[in-house]
Amino acid sequence: MPTHSAPARRCADGGSVMTTRQGRPVVLLRPVPGTSPIHELWAGTKIIAVLSFSALMAFYPDWVPLALVMILIGIAIRMARIPRGVLPSVPTWLWLLLLLGCVTAAIGGGEPFVHLGSYEIALGGLLKFVRITVVAIVLLSLGMLVSWTTNIADIAPAVARLGRPFKFFRIPVDDWAVALALSLRAFPMLLDEFRLLYAARRLRPRPVLTSRRARRRRWVIEMVDLLAAGITVALRRADEMGDAITARGGTGLISAAPSGPRRADWVVLTICGLVCVVSVVLQVTVLAGTGI
Repeated sequence: MPTHSAPARRCADGGSVMTTRQGRPVVLLRPVPGTSPIHELWAGTKIIAVLSFSALMAFYPDWVPLALVMILIGIAIRMARIPRGVLPSVPTWLWLLLLLGCVTAAIGGGEPFVHLGSYEIALGGLLKFVRITVVAIVLLSLGMLVSWTTNIADIAPAVARLGRPFKFFRIPVDDWAVALALSLRAFPMLLDEFRLLYAARRLRPRPVLTSRRARRRRWVIEMVDLLAAGITVALRRADEMGDAITARGGTGLISAAPSGPRRADWVVLTICGLVCVVSVVLQVTVLAGTGI
């Protein structure tokens, strides 16, 4: 997806045209158009896979489990035919923050050591920072992959099906599933509304303020107005969504849709389980003494 450029602004003398580039926004909770084997998987299968890999990264955030999970994610992205255009642009301040983290982590030192002539460089802190960053990227990739290949309407029935054993303990699983589904459905709408409000605010003529105190006061007033408008929009959207749900039979139908795994889901769950088991076995038995 190409980046969109802002409207051109011509100089007063009619000379050159200056344009500003805008980064690609984050597109989440909206499935990528089309179909693929990953799109057709049961939503519960994807939830189980994400929870399994998240637990694996929490207990064994090492290079071997990371490599296996990254290979599996790459294969899934390839099978899902995710276009590059859905990837958000990385802002400059984030690159600077990562660079600052690398520098400060490298100062911490630690094994392994690299000898360059008479100098000895400790790479332990830098490698730990890189590993933590890779873990964060892997977890974000898992969440984005599920978001780009799963319909929001399929999440509530899957959560209700997975949480069925907890009903024995009188836990309101269906209500939680409905609340989760409504939250996921409302998030993209509210995000678009806030973007629209922010764009409308930028189109308003800005008064000329000479003192710093007046500028701070104006900024506070604009933030209060923006928050009030956002709350009003959220309440209006909630009222419209409530009317739509009531007209379709109530919230009970959201989590009561038929949902369950199929043969392809069992294959995927088996592969995910094997990846987790192989990662743990390699890390505990083979690679425990090597420090990898």
